[in-house]
Amino acid sequence: MAAPKRFWTQAAATQTAEGWGVALDGRPLRTPGKAALIAPTRALAEALAAEWDAQTEIVDPSSMPLTRSVNTAIDRVADKHAEVVEAVAAYAGSDLLCYRAPHPARLAARQAEAWDPLLDWAAREHGARLLCAEGVMHVSQPEAALVRLHAATAAHDPLALVALHELTVLSGSLVIALAVSAGQIGAEDGWARSRVDEEWQAEQWGEDGEAAAMAARKRADFLAARRLLDLISD
Repeated sequence: MAAPKRFWTQAAATQTAEGWGVALDGRPLRTPGKAALIAPTRALAEALAAEWDAQTEIVDPSSMPLTRSVNTAIDRVADKHAEVVEAVAAYAGSDLLCYRAPHPARLAARQAEAWDPLLDWAAREHGARLLCAEGVMHVSQPEAALVRLHAATAAHDPLALVALHELTVLSGSLVIALAVSAGQIGAEDGWARSRVDEEWQAEQWGEDGEAAAMAARKRADFLAARRLLDLISD
């Protein structure tokens, strides 16, 4: 399928009875599901308009993460909030932070330095103490901890849940995602903590160009998810 071409001259944020929308040459933008594209804040609508204005002759959806997230929230998550909560909360059962290298000692120490403070935060903030194990063998987590992390996930509205989903999937850790969502740590810090193992491997064996390019794309999406949270709370 041919990539869509830019057909508008100007994109602008517009106030509506429902909230804030985006208009392309005065025509209200709609989601792929044909619903009205409505943002809860002017800041988000202006950021969406900027994504559309930044498009050149050929429209590149991959360069529009905020638009993609808003479309997903409206078309898919709003009506299936509970299902998405289940999918995101399930990461707590195999959270990245709970699986530690048995050796070398320097890698284990680096994991502990990056990850233990976040597990302690989850225990304090949510009453959810997760257990750790060496290696990749599955460790069963306390049911009470899983229930509390599920509740923390469910507290996110559809737009915030889309952002939390991105943060979780990209990092492999619900705990990192919740900490970034809550502002406990910054997005760059959260991304760096999720990459402890990869950075160690790159230090030992050198960096693979293709893997580095993929990591850069994932990092950009991770930061965009945190930006979405900032824009909806403006």
